[in-house]
Amino acid sequence: MTATYSRTWTFHRGDWHEGNVPIMGPRTHGAWLGSTVFDGARAFEGVTPDLDRHCARVNRSAKAMGLDPVVPQERWLELVADGCKRFAPDAELYLRPMYWATQGGVGGGVRPLPESVDWCLCLYEAPLPKPASVRIPLSPYRKPTSETAPVDAKAGCLYPNNGRALAEANSRGFENCVLRDMLGHVAELANSNVFIVKDGVAHTPAANGTFLAGVTRSRIAGLLRDRGTEVVERPMRYEEFLAADEIFSVGNFAKVTPITGIEDRSLQPGPVAALARKLYFEFAHS
Repeated sequence: MTATYSRTWTFHRGDWHEGNVPIMGPRTHGAWLGSTVFDGARAFEGVTPDLDRHCARVNRSAKAMGLDPVVPQERWLELVADGCKRFAPDAELYLRPMYWATQGGVGGGVRPLPESVDWCLCLYEAPLPKPASVRIPLSPYRKPTSETAPVDAKAGCLYPNNGRALAEANSRGFENCVLRDMLGHVAELANSNVFIVKDGVAHTPAANGTFLAGVTRSRIAGLLRDRGTEVVERPMRYEEFLAADEIFSVGNFAKVTPITGIEDRSLQPGPVAALARKLYFEFAHS
């Protein structure tokens, strides 16, 4: 199967390259043993909201994975500004800074060598998804703990578990799904953080080290609180989601998405989700 990609520019080793440029060969530790970390930011209508937070997080993720974060945050910001100029001013872009190890150390090469780090910045056209029907069940798969996976990094090796959860949910006719942690608490959806609303109060699972509490999640919670909506972060059970007045997901790729059904129950997009979406885009253009 020949893959097709949207318009793409990647900065790697001192220069910009157009298209899907191969930069990670089969002997590279990142390709072979999964030592990749990344972050995802957005550019749309000439704005790049919370870009500084995303760039700071990719450097923290590198450290958590045992890699040297060799690109200062200011350099990431400069490169994003330069890269965005290669697209139309109104292009909706996904911005992806990445690190990976090129070599492994002792133990058959399993451990990444921190000083062997390589990096790139990839920008590509990715239109913001419009709200659509998103129905969710409970996934049989669970989030790992800090003892079993590098959950304190936005690491590529964490995503196959989310991918198989999505595949299982899709096989049952759902578009996304709820994942729990090992103690049975709701963690997030397969590709985003999640909020519910009950009696006008927004609730979101407490960040307990089993999932990445996202930049957009934090921003939405702050914006809602500033507008007078109570937001509670706490351990949550799946039964609370089944009885929710509203459910909506938040993440960098789609920002705010109302959930339109859980199991066999239909939901309507509600006022708190609408407010969250409105406040976010007002913030992004402020």
